[in-house]
Amino acid sequence: MIDDDALAAGAPLSPAVRAAAAVLAEAGVPSARRDAELLLAHALRLDLKRLQHAMLLGSGLVPEEYSELVSLRAQRIPLQHLTGVAWFRELELAVGPGVFIPRPETEGVAGWAIDRCRELQAAGVTEPLVVDLGTGSGAIAASVAHEVPGTRVHAVELSPLAHAWADRNTRPHGVVLHLGDLRDALPELNGTVDVLVSNPPYIPSEAVPREPEVADHDPEMALYGGGADGMELPLAAAASAARLLHPGGFFIMEHAEVQAPWLLARLGRESVWEDVRTHQDLNGKDRATSARRAG
Repeated sequence: MIDDDALAAGAPLSPAVRAAAAVLAEAGVPSARRDAELLLAHALRLDLKRLQHAMLLGSGLVPEEYSELVSLRAQRIPLQHLTGVAWFRELELAVGPGVFIPRPETEGVAGWAIDRCRELQAAGVTEPLVVDLGTGSGAIAASVAHEVPGTRVHAVELSPLAHAWADRNTRPHGVVLHLGDLRDALPELNGTVDVLVSNPPYIPSEAVPREPEVADHDPEMALYGGGADGMELPLAAAASAARLLHPGGFFIMEHAEVQAPWLLARLGRESVWEDVRTHQDLNGKDRATSARRAG
C-alpha cells in the first residue's frame, strides 16, 4: 500500500490523481497521468469523461481501493489487468492474465481487413468469408464482425487461456472460434476464404522486450515468433493464407518494422502472391504486409 494522505480513502479526487501520477512516473510508467485517471475511473465505476468532469467540479472522494490499484500499477502490472478491459477500435474487450493485450498499432491491421471486406460487399460479395489466425483476445475478429455486418468470421487460437478470453470477446459478434494451430488450421476452408488477417507472434527469440508489462505479463507464446529472426510463425501464417485463400483473396499480416523489407522480398518472390505491399501504422512505421493470392 502507498503511504500517502492524498491517496487515502475519502481524499479529494484531483490531488489524489496528481499524487498517483507522481508515484507512477517515479516507477517508470510512461503514461502516468492517464493511467492514474483510468485507475480512479475504474475504482469509481465511471467513464473517463465523467471522472474528469467530477475532478473539474471538485466533487467526489477517493474510494478505498484506489491506493492499492496505484501500488499494483507502480509494480508495472499492466493497466488492463487491473481494470479487466482493453479498448480496441470500437470495442471494449475483456482481458487479463494469459492473453496478449491488443495494441493500438494492430487497429490499423484490422482496419485494412475491414476496408477490404467493405470493398467486397460493394462489389456484390454480401457475406465475405474472413479468417483471423492467432486471434489472441479476439480483437481483430470481433472488430471485423462488428464493423462489417454480414461477414462470416472464423478465428483460430492455440492457447487455451487466450481462447477463453477470445470466446468472451467474439461470441457476441457471431465469430466462429476454433482452438487450434495456425499452421494447419481450418482445412475444410481451403481455397474458399476472401480475407485472411493475422497478427502472429514475431519477436526474435533473443529480443526480450524492455517493458516489464510485456516481458513479465504477456504470454511468451504470443510474443516470440520462433527462430533468431522471429519469422517461423509469420511464415507459417503466410503459408496457411496461401492454402486457405481463393485466387484473388486478400492477405494482411502484422510484423515488426525491421521485418518489413525481408517479408516484402520473400512474398514477392513466391509465385503464389501478387500485389505485395508494405503498410505503415499511425507512427509511420512499417507495420504490416499485404498480398493477393495469385490465380
